[in-house]
Amino acid sequence: MPRRVYLDWNATTPLRAEARGAMLAAYDLIGNPSSVHAEGREARRLVEEARAMLAAAVGALPRNVVFTSAGTEANALALSPGLRGPAGRPVERLLVSAVEHASVLAGGRFPADRIGQIQVTRSGVIDLDHLKALLIDGPPALVSIMAANNETGALQPVAEAARIVHEAGGLLHVDAIQALGKTPFDLRAVGADLATFSAHKIGGPKGVGALVVAEGLAGLEPVLRGGGQELNRRAGTENVAGIAGFGAAVKAALQALPEDADRMATLRDRLENGIRAIAGATVFSDDVRRLPNTVLFTAPGLKAETAVIGFDLEGIAVSSGSACSSGKVQPSHVLSAMGFDPAVAQGAVRLSLGWSTEPEDINRTLEAWRKLGNTLLRG
Repeated sequence: MPRRVYLDWNATTPLRAEARGAMLAAYDLIGNPSSVHAEGREARRLVEEARAMLAAAVGALPRNVVFTSAGTEANALALSPGLRGPAGRPVERLLVSAVEHASVLAGGRFPADRIGQIQVTRSGVIDLDHLKALLIDGPPALVSIMAANNETGALQPVAEAARIVHEAGGLLHVDAIQALGKTPFDLRAVGADLATFSAHKIGGPKGVGALVVAEGLAGLEPVLRGGGQELNRRAGTENVAGIAGFGAAVKAALQALPEDADRMATLRDRLENGIRAIAGATVFSDDVRRLPNTVLFTAPGLKAETAVIGFDLEGIAVSSGSACSSGKVQPSHVLSAMGFDPAVAQGAVRLSLGWSTEPEDINRTLEAWRKLGNTLLRG
């Protein structure tokens, strides 16, 4: 049997060898990182080394990195009424783009009547004119946009959005979970006030995330209260092994970033060209800057759930551009926000590549798509 082809890297990534090694070493430690004895200090050292690695990777100070249980928790922590910059008023409302992850669309701790939605273009990029219009009237706002969309791979104009938001007296949160390790991201360079990350998207373990805040940000209230961990921003004993794996994954991902990005972009382009040549397939957001590893496509009459099963039977793991809840497939809210009708949105299939994707994987995927296109779309 040929080895399976894994093309669902945007959902989760394999554990990097560097992360596995760091975690195994951490599992041998006894101490609680909050303890003052030698065993506790050794555990604390691993946590602080990982904090410094992530801070350096994203242009922040270590004291402004808060480790959480996942990217979802990091987003919930970030979306907090009362946040304020060094000289600004506290934010009182939340504006999110229509293509955000569900954990951002949920609004964090903002009441439902204080949440507004920013439109996106047909290409899946935030409508900056609509953002300006929403900011004109009303109190200071926290604006939340993702650096890179998890379905289409479209990169958002984060720096331009930051300038608009700051001129209106607001703050900008960036969900950079899909961007880290695939494209350069620097908190200071783009002007973000808060950014969130997740370990398992870059070769780290599942169950570890982080919120990073800009220097001078105030008013961040913990979601979890109890002990004084994470500089009183997130209670609970730190997941030492997971955090150590996160730090090691960050270091490895950033070292390999330029080479990996170029290689993945080359493979992605070949994959897209092959997909388009069969059954009149369409690739979404292919007219804007995207992640180098992501392809979201459909074809007339294609049903995503059937295609995902078909690829799986051919030994290839892909995902649907639709959201599955309680066993019922719903049209992708991302494609709906981009203006595509439900029939199109329900036919979207996502292929996402990673550092170990090989040219032969692309060949097998295109061979499978030829077979599926001739069967699923016949007639």
